Amino acid sequence: MFQTMIAPSVPTATPIDAQAEQRLRITAGLVSLGVGSVLLVFKFVAYQLTGSAAVFSDALESIVNVVAALFALGGLVFAGRPADRSHPYGHGKIEFFSAAFEGGLIAFAAVMIFYEAGHALWQGILPRQLDVGIAITAGAGVANLLLGMYLVRTGKRCQSLTLVADGQHVISDFWTSAGVVVGLVLVELTGYAWLDPLVAAAVAVHLGITGFGLVRYAAGGLLDEEDRELLEKLVQAMNTAMRPGIVRVHNTRAIRSGRFTHVDAHLVVPEFWTVKHAHDEADAFEREVIAAGALSGEIVFHTDPCRRLYCSQCELPACPIRAEPFRQRQAMTVEEIIQPDRPW
Repeated sequence: MFQTMIAPSVPTATPIDAQAEQRLRITAGLVSLGVGSVLLVFKFVAYQLTGSAAVFSDALESIVNVVAALFALGGLVFAGRPADRSHPYGHGKIEFFSAAFEGGLIAFAAVMIFYEAGHALWQGILPRQLDVGIAITAGAGVANLLLGMYLVRTGKRCQSLTLVADGQHVISDFWTSAGVVVGLVLVELTGYAWLDPLVAAAVAVHLGITGFGLVRYAAGGLLDEEDRELLEKLVQAMNTAMRPGIVRVHNTRAIRSGRFTHVDAHLVVPEFWTVKHAHDEADAFEREVIAAGALSGEIVFHTDPCRRLYCSQCELPACPIRAEPFRQRQAMTVEEIIQPDRPW
């Protein structure tokens, strides 16, 4: 058994493409900050006009949106910096900090909304000018839905956790606004003042769940929790890139740092291959896997000798050590490639 260290691969995108992606991220961050700031003004105008606890809860979440968008923009700029000697895997992990910060802000907003809802319920305040509040809140909600869809789509295209998390949060704000609108309509129809703080409390519960979910997801990323979606992408790329002599893959571990992906894996090759031959084949296989999976990063292969245990699945022609005839190569699965030992 010997180890072959593969030099970092050239990213799937060319440097120009990488720069274009970074510009797209920054543009999306600026759009999020700008739209969020405008909506914040409109929502606080609606709160001043109505005095509604539910509208206040929606406006308070908009403050979170703006602060989170500002922090996310800084994170996007930092995450876009290339890898250096001090940060060999790049600076992409900052995106998880950004998501955790946003989740914490959302949870804090939930607490503040609960407090305001309790105060409004105790005082029995009846909101005013409900038609204006309904119109402004509904318009802001639709704007948030469109913004959130744009951020999620851009984030997935650019492999940016920050944009995806921000977009999902903004979309959740749409549902918050929808709930507020329903609550205001019910208050206007029934005249029951207690419905307004009740809706605000429901918004707070929703925000608390959203905030906890974001913090949990960010913690998983910082602790390099298994990324099933990434592993599915990897095994599909490996099956596509398979060639004679590349027998099987196991003990695969993968982590993400922003758009950069680092993979460690054991690669089974014919035991009669020289070190140079094994290195060259592993190097070529790495490039093909990264290209097939449209990944940006590197794969470090530890090569294992076949020990004549895989002959029935190895189609290498004229093999001098073959112990049994080749029958059929089976496609690898995620469960196989993550097994620490020989998979079967």
